[in-house]
Order: sequence, then structure tokens, then C-alpha cells
Amino acid sequence: MNMRDRIHGKQAPDLVNNSPTFDIDAVRKNFPILGRRVYDQPLVYLDNAATSQKPREVVDCIQAYYLQTNANVHRGVYRLSEEATSAYEASRDIIQRFLNAKSRKEVIFVRGTTEAINLVAHSYAKPLLSPGDEILISTMEHHSNIVPWQIICNQTGAVLKVIPINDAGEIEQNTFTAMLGPKCRLLAITHVSNALGTINPVRQMIKLAHAQGITVLIDGAQAAPHLQVDLQALDADFYAFSGHKVYGPTGIGVLYGKQELLEKMEPYQGGGDMISRVTFAHTDYNELPYRFEAGTPNIAGSIGLGCALGYINNIGLDQIVRHEQALLGYATEQLLSIEGLRLIGTARHKAGILSFVMPEAHAHDISTILDQSGIAIRAGHHCTMPLMTRFGIAATARASLALYNNRADIDALVAGLHEVKRIFK
Repeated sequence: MNMRDRIHGKQAPDLVNNSPTFDIDAVRKNFPILGRRVYDQPLVYLDNAATSQKPREVVDCIQAYYLQTNANVHRGVYRLSEEATSAYEASRDIIQRFLNAKSRKEVIFVRGTTEAINLVAHSYAKPLLSPGDEILISTMEHHSNIVPWQIICNQTGAVLKVIPINDAGEIEQNTFTAMLGPKCRLLAITHVSNALGTINPVRQMIKLAHAQGITVLIDGAQAAPHLQVDLQALDADFYAFSGHKVYGPTGIGVLYGKQELLEKMEPYQGGGDMISRVTFAHTDYNELPYRFEAGTPNIAGSIGLGCALGYINNIGLDQIVRHEQALLGYATEQLLSIEGLRLIGTARHKAGILSFVMPEAHAHDISTILDQSGIAIRAGHHCTMPLMTRFGIAATARASLALYNNRADIDALVAGLHEVKRIFK
């Protein structure tokens, strides 16, 4: 199988279940790490909001690049370089289709969501802002969607405004609408909260912001693996996500930007491949999207990301959504059956993230005890310290779901939490 077929999701038929029903057993077999034992217990991996595991296709795809096609892209006029370039650009095409972007020129490879937000902050927002202008974020944002805007506000005199949330972890919509004033220049909002699981009504929020002439950036790190993202329907100006959360490799991500905005932006970094002509007096920048991709890119990562999205397409995102939502319902019911356990984040519209606290034990103790049974969850502030302050807590334990999780994983988690109660009683 050639590299382009791997990128476009044309896997051998025995690797992915293509039946009309979602075959969880077939899916799980395709993730080799799930066969591992931890402390002589079967691995139960429930930390997918931090990073997802990788299907065999992605690992094989990256290995095939390094074993058969390893060369730099774009400038080589020999066979290996041409093959590497073809595979690298094929990934851009599949990402364009995955997001339903209008043009491949709107798909920029970055290291991840964090770099994407920083790129927009420095290349788009900084030149635009004046003292007193406002940037609007929400209480539930990841630090990566807070700190870059603080930096830009410090540099420009702009003001950072924060949309409040209710006790369920939902945006206070009336307050949000009122905050869309004449001084607001940018709305930067998460699509899905990494700490609460809340699915924000971003389509409605974008429409309201655009009615006031406000540019919108969406942090899609937690949405891309779990929701259908149609950027032409959403009409977001910028959208970012990370490869490692969507079953791809680490160190790669995507910034989508509307072409008319990207063409007006200065490059965030200078160097090779973002230029068309250089003299000591002046540099002419390359066309989109390359003007924002300085230096040798993460070629293997980009190819691996294309493979990961091809894998998702083979299964069908609609099937993944149905499976994860059914499992979320089961997990919510089972966790709430544990006396004293309190869910943090009870929005009506949620993705598969369950943050909770227990009166008996700190989140770190919960995670440590569960680890002894082979159960991997996250414990801490989840890079959302202001959100923790909003709920009056220091940390939560967080179990987060992916397409390969099943009811047995949830049952193991619940049994482990009962063990926590037994130890700390």
C-alpha cells in the first residue's frame, strides 16, 4: 500500500470494521496499547482528553514514512522528496475535507492548539488592537486560551473580559450577548470544555459575534475527536485542534483561518519555506498556507495526522458520536450511584468528560489508587485554574472517553472508586 492510500484512509479491510454497526471489539483490537497490563492488571485508559491512544494504522504510517520515504519536503527534485511532499500535502487535503474548509490554503500545520492560538494572537490580534479594545473569553477556557491573550493585552493595552458560567458549567448566554459591545474585537472560546465536557453553542455565539463585527477563534482541541466539525456551517474565522487528541501523533496540530484573514496577516515566524524571495533589503513571503509554516515541518506528524483522520472517516464519525454519547450516559449514571461523589460539569449538552470530586479523598489520591488497578485517569486543575476557582475547588479527578472505551472500562472505574471509599472510610 502506498503512502497516499494510507493517508486517505484506504486501509486493508481487516483493520477497520466497516459494518453498519459499531463493533467495539474490532476497534479495541486495533489499538495495541490496550492489550498492555499495568501492575498486572488490564489497562483501562480514561485520560483521552489529555491525549488519545493511536491505532495501528497511524503507527504503521509513521513507521513507513521513516523506513521508506524519509526526506525533506517541497524543495527536493528527487524521488524520496517528491513522495514525502505528496504524502505531506495529501494530509492537508484530508484535513480540509474533515473540517469542510473552503480551501486547502486555509489549513496551516502547527505544533498543536497552543501554537495555533499564539499564532492568531501575535499575527492577527496584536496589530489590530488598541488601548481599551476588548478580547472576550469564558471562565471555562484552557490556559492556552487565556495566557496568550493576557500577553497581547499587556502589549497593546487591550482588556481581557471573561464570560461567566452557571453552576452546571454552561455559558450565561444573556450576559454573553450583553458583553458583545462596540469595543469587543475578538471572541476566543472553547468548543468543548476539557475540564467540564460542556459543548458550547458556538454556532449561535459566532453568529451573534459576527453581527457586531467581532472576529471569532474557536479552540477545537476537545471537539475535533468527538463532534462533526463543519467550518463552513459554523462560519468560524479561526479554528484550532491538536493531532494527539484525535488519535494522531504528538507535536502536530492545525490552525484553520479564513483565507481573506490569513492573507492580511504577517508571518508569526521567519525562516525557510515561508518565503518566495529573500534579499538583505527585503523578503517576499510565500503564498498561503506556507507563509505560516517556517522551517522544516513535522513531516511524520502531519502524515500521521492524515492517517488518523482517515481512520476516523473509515469508522464514521457519526458512529463514534453515538457510541461515546451512549457510554457517557452509562458512565454518568454509574458515577452518580456512588455515595458522596459530585460531578463538576452537568451541562445539558456534553461530550465524554466526567470531572468529579469525592469527600473522602483528594483527586491525586483517587488517581493514585486507581492506577494500582491499571486505571488511568487525570487528576489536578486540568490547565483550568480559574475554572477551579469558580467552583471553589483545587482539583478534580477526570475520566474522559474515546471511541475504544466500553462499559467494562466504566465498571472497572466504579469498582476502583468503591475501593477508594473503602480505603479512606
